[in-house]
Amino acid sequence: MEFEEYLKVKKIDSAAFKKADQARFLEWESIFLTMHPDSFTAQKKFLINDIRRRYLLSNEQETAKS
Repeated sequence: MEFEEYLKVKKIDSAAFKKADQARFLEWESIFLTMHPDSFTAQKKFLINDIRRRYLLSNEQETAKS
């Protein structure tokens, strides 16, 4: 699974996240590539919720990217 696919599953707008907080996006992407998605979720659980609130993927974007 690619990092951007993972963000979509978590209902996070990857483009908005990358644009607004590029350093964190790149850090998370590199960490994500080294572990299983479930382990990444467990490690970043509370941070993911915060990022989702900031960069929520709209229903239109969700449908368009499918």
